[in-house]
Amino acid sequence: MAIDDKTRTELEAAAFRRLVDHLKTRTDVQNIDLMNLAGFCRNCLSNWLKDAADAQGVALSKDESREAVYGMPYEAWKAKYQGTASPEQLEAMKKVHPHNH
Repeated sequence: MAIDDKTRTELEAAAFRRLVDHLKTRTDVQNIDLMNLAGFCRNCLSNWLKDAADAQGVALSKDESREAVYGMPYEAWKAKYQGTASPEQLEAMKKVHPHNH
């Protein structure tokens, strides 16, 4: 890709925002399904956002980073959208991520 760093960063930021917006509309997709299929979930994404903020010396709490990804406080999202994981989902999670998430 022959683009300058500023443009690359702007494109990456736009792609990140689009991914976050997409995940906000797909509340039917559970985090455990994302973890089992893709190896990351909304919590991972919010942790990466916080890690990036920490690396830049930007004050961003875990709750704030989760709200940025979920579009609402994490506990509100869980209460409204998070289902109970099935035994099959939990078993798949153990196989994909043996050290837990």
